[in-house]
Amino acid sequence: MPKTKQEKKQIIQDLVDKFSEYKSLVFTDYKGLTVAEAQEIRELCKEQNAEYIVAKKTLIQQALDKAGIQDVDVKSMDGNVALVIGFEDEVTPAKIAANFAKDHESLKLLGGIMEDKYIDLSKVEALAKIPSKAELLSKLVGSLNSPISGFVNVLAGNLKGLVRVLNAIKEQKA
Repeated sequence: MPKTKQEKKQIIQDLVDKFSEYKSLVFTDYKGLTVAEAQEIRELCKEQNAEYIVAKKTLIQQALDKAGIQDVDVKSMDGNVALVIGFEDEVTPAKIAANFAKDHESLKLLGGIMEDKYIDLSKVEALAKIPSKAELLSKLVGSLNSPISGFVNVLAGNLKGLVRVLNAIKEQKA
């Protein structure tokens, strides 16, 4: 059933609102994706503070224009276009879409937007290879913790040596 003019205006306004909060987004071609697979990618997005949105190309283009995001021609993209929008960090949408596309051939990456500029497919794939914010933070904590744990091991080694010496003295006197 076709959407009314009012529904289309609401979709455009919702997209404009999301574009004012996003960190990055990825365009995907979802042609051939089953309803279950679409629901699966929506759940993956929700878990990582992102959103998967399906809308007509013309509505997406109007929302991009209204949000002031230039140099993006959604109408010329192949297939049916859906968006993976990330609100927390720039890498998440690319990772979600790329990982999902590996397991589901029907989802194809088309490009993306970061810092209000269009990025092509190769840049989206490069973004997908970057470790996530959580991974980078855990590596940082590990790097900061390494010298401390080494220091603790050195101190523990000295204490163990002292206990062995005292134990040997005790056995010698007994």
